[in-house]
Amino acid sequence: MNKLSLTRRAFVTSASAFGLVGASGLALPYYSRASQRPAFTHGVQSGDVDATSGMVWTRTDRPARVIYEVSTTESFANATRLAALDTSPASDYTVKRLLTDLASDQDIFYRMVAADLSDINVVSEPIVGRFRTAPSSKRDVRFAWSGDTAGQGWGIDETGMKTYSTIARHTPDFFLHSGDTIYADGALKEEVDLPGGGKWKNVVMLDGKRKVAETLDEYRDQWKYNMMDKHVLGLSAICPTFYQWDDHEVLNNWSDSKDLTADDRYKEKSIHVLAARAARAFHEMTTIRYEPSEPGRVYRKISHGPLLDVFFLDMRSYRGPNGPNLDETLTPKSRMIGEEQSRWLKRELANSRATWKIIAADMPLSLVVWDDAAKKVGFEAVSNNDNGVPKGRELEFADVLRFIKNAGITNTVWLTADVHYTAAHYYNPDKAQFQDFNPFWEFVSGPIHAGTFGPNDLDMTFGPELKFIKAPTAEQGQNLPPSAGLQFFGLVDISGTTEQLTVRLMDRDDNELYKVTLDPVRSA
Repeated sequence: MNKLSLTRRAFVTSASAFGLVGASGLALPYYSRASQRPAFTHGVQSGDVDATSGMVWTRTDRPARVIYEVSTTESFANATRLAALDTSPASDYTVKRLLTDLASDQDIFYRMVAADLSDINVVSEPIVGRFRTAPSSKRDVRFAWSGDTAGQGWGIDETGMKTYSTIARHTPDFFLHSGDTIYADGALKEEVDLPGGGKWKNVVMLDGKRKVAETLDEYRDQWKYNMMDKHVLGLSAICPTFYQWDDHEVLNNWSDSKDLTADDRYKEKSIHVLAARAARAFHEMTTIRYEPSEPGRVYRKISHGPLLDVFFLDMRSYRGPNGPNLDETLTPKSRMIGEEQSRWLKRELANSRATWKIIAADMPLSLVVWDDAAKKVGFEAVSNNDNGVPKGRELEFADVLRFIKNAGITNTVWLTADVHYTAAHYYNPDKAQFQDFNPFWEFVSGPIHAGTFGPNDLDMTFGPELKFIKAPTAEQGQNLPPSAGLQFFGLVDISGTTEQLTVRLMDRDDNELYKVTLDPVRSA
């Protein structure tokens, strides 16, 4: 197969303009009027890509048979045709599959055509996406991360979710979405008054976004809304997204013990019913892989060549209640990631042979995040704001950090979002109450398109040193709209020659706010 020479930016243009059915190479019996033909409604996605495989996704407007072709060239010369898959109302006409037996470090083009199940001769125009598989040898690697999409009433305005396009210009190998991928509890209005005058106008609306999500279809609509944005669609067409989830995929600060009795927005009062519907929509609407041992599992490891393994945590599904967080012993109630996930993380870190181990956490380790911010009651994240020895959820992470040190695991970096500003934290055991760990970095970046908040207090249990922060000033206030410019993402570059890891914290206008280069610890 020919090596691809097309740039990713050029591909975005060609993919969006790729409208001739005949160019698909498929046998098409006849053309019908456009209004009668099936259509792809929300673009394409790829995700969870490794050296030999990757997930792809799309959605049709009706029951359809989706025909797939895969190639290493834009022209789809010598393309491989795969078995067709059918869509149905049961999955809201979404369809995703795992592409396998791919060559490593190779540009992969995938193309889909939909045939109407009620009249199989009536077919859609094709839709195309691309991604690059992970390398099997050392080469430069770049990826981006951020979190928090369409929150606090800030939807799609005339500018749209611009930060997605800013990320796309860097042509990352993948984009890590660190949670709060949707705001199922964030109803939108057509207009929002801005501080100091003026209005924010949500020029794109969807009925399912006018209230909190309760039904399965309403949860699905949260995802469809984001995919109505041109910037989101553009990034998805050229770059795999690796998804995590946090709370807003269900509702704010949810755990298994969430009580909705007094929340008049919800007619459905069972958090278990809502979480089940939200989880189904999450897995239908994203490219997350299916885990047979625990269907619906979010935590997983994805290898991206000899330089990088990414460990995705789920800090939401297995947590105990959001309470005082002061337990002195580790129990199921005080856990956050759960005993089984904790064992998995230790085992996979110990088995990793990658130079760098990225721990993708959907919440920060030491930033104080209140369950009830107005009353400063209960805790939503890991820390308990007492600046003392580990208690509550801190015990679980102290155990992980101790294990990393004792097992001789090197070059771990933690990435997160959640708090709606950007920061760099260096964890120094010499300044910590708990000191049985090796120094490491944690980087925070977001929101990608939501209200900007912060800064939050730092709990000193694990000795974080604040190296950089960009957050609203007291004069600016809280919940700043995306138009204020304080929308953030991070870029990670790993050199294929030096194996150094460089982190850059960026804003939506592509300004570099902070940069640090980390040297890898070499094995003896």
